[in-house]
Amino acid sequence: MRSKGLLPLLCLSLLWLTGASATAQTTAAKPRTIITTDGEVDDVDTFIRMLLYSNEFDIVGLVYSSSQWHYKGDGKGTKFTSEVPNTAKRYGERTELRWPGTTWMEAYIDKYAMVYPNLIKHAKGYPTPQHLRSLVQIGNIDFEGEMDQDTKGSDLIKQILLDENKSPVYLQIWGGTNTVARALKSIEDQYKHTPTWSAIAKKVSDKAIIYAVLDQDATYQKYVAPHWPHIKVLYNSDQFWSFAYLWPKVVPAELQPYLGGKWFAEHIKSGHGPLLSSYYLWGDGQKLPGDPEHTHGDMAEAKKYDRNQYDFISEGDSPAYFYLIDVGLRSMEDISYGGWGGRMVQSKTNPYRWEDGQQVTDYDPYTKKNETAYPQTRWIPALQNDFAARADWCVKPFSEANHPPVVTLNHARNVSVKPGQRISLNGAASDPDQDKLNYRWWQYKEAGTYAGQVAIDHSDQPKASVTIPTDASKGTTIHLILEVSDAKTPSLTRYQRVIATVAD
Repeated sequence: MRSKGLLPLLCLSLLWLTGASATAQTTAAKPRTIITTDGEVDDVDTFIRMLLYSNEFDIVGLVYSSSQWHYKGDGKGTKFTSEVPNTAKRYGERTELRWPGTTWMEAYIDKYAMVYPNLIKHAKGYPTPQHLRSLVQIGNIDFEGEMDQDTKGSDLIKQILLDENKSPVYLQIWGGTNTVARALKSIEDQYKHTPTWSAIAKKVSDKAIIYAVLDQDATYQKYVAPHWPHIKVLYNSDQFWSFAYLWPKVVPAELQPYLGGKWFAEHIKSGHGPLLSSYYLWGDGQKLPGDPEHTHGDMAEAKKYDRNQYDFISEGDSPAYFYLIDVGLRSMEDISYGGWGGRMVQSKTNPYRWEDGQQVTDYDPYTKKNETAYPQTRWIPALQNDFAARADWCVKPFSEANHPPVVTLNHARNVSVKPGQRISLNGAASDPDQDKLNYRWWQYKEAGTYAGQVAIDHSDQPKASVTIPTDASKGTTIHLILEVSDAKTPSLTRYQRVIATVAD
């Protein structure tokens, strides 16, 4: 209910809202994306979860690629040594390396087909299994960093980058960058000495956005960076570890139950259909074909590493598509805002590159320290609960599963404010399951440029208020998040973000 005290405050504050609209924000078109993958066990688990979110973005390509950890070889006995020193030392000269083959994506799409009829009862926009199969192509896989020859996979990427659709294409790099590099090299070879080269180079550079999890071959540094310096790159080198192999060392003990065997056994592995029963976990008895180093399924091996049965192994590449899921955090506007795909800042030496690393930290309330992984770790409860709900979508009718609340603002998302000014925050939410909703307004301090803390009154209500500190200088920003969670199990969370910019 609207209180008498908040009514005049609301009316007053609306005078300072720029471009205010009393309606929900318009929904943008789904982001287009191409996934390249080397097929490691964490890629497979990333792929399985991604299929449950495939209604949230427009997948236009699924491409097998290689990396420093996985390559097929050329079938001629050619010997190869990695360009990456630690990998060269580990494996030496090889004719192939831990290659999982080029049929595994189709195998999981077949399992997706078995749960697809139930998924579409819960949300619109899921691609048909037939459509997903049509997107699978084999890219450059013979060796780490191989980009000498055009492949069907590189041709597909080239075609999408050159098409007449001007919307961005998010190139997810789950393995090496080489197949994307080959596509760009093919474009350069075809157009560089023609009158249209300048326009083509600008068109491709404006469209392509690379989200890379580490450099898993040398092709970005050796080719893409020097030849395509205006392609936007989102580079995740630290934050992904909270969802990767080293998570027991990165994730605070208080959040580790969300990645533990008990949680996965209950919410993912059992009773959720053939797709999720195939999800790889510690001590699950499964064996990834072609990779002798995938020993995680052996319970004796799990005990050696102090892991329990069904503990999480890794989904190190999932942040690349978490970033594309619109949950209201607005991080696709600017990844420095932070969101489910992490938080990065613009490189000081390359304005087209955003990075995490040691200079990007969030305060971890569990360790009471600023941590490099916490910009990703902080979302683990929401991400895992969301995963559990989608697992239920594979098998349950709509009435027995949970669905996320819809959160809106009753004013503009960007607010012009003055030091000392008190403003109102006015949000609203509805729930498709008619569940009770819990509200929380909080300041995402690290995403803003104002260094201090602000006090939010009535932070547990849809309508709250905040007084802008008197020491807030012109141009600084304060990020205020409205977080709404439903009371069902697993609890689902969505958001809206208000950015307050201090004016004169």
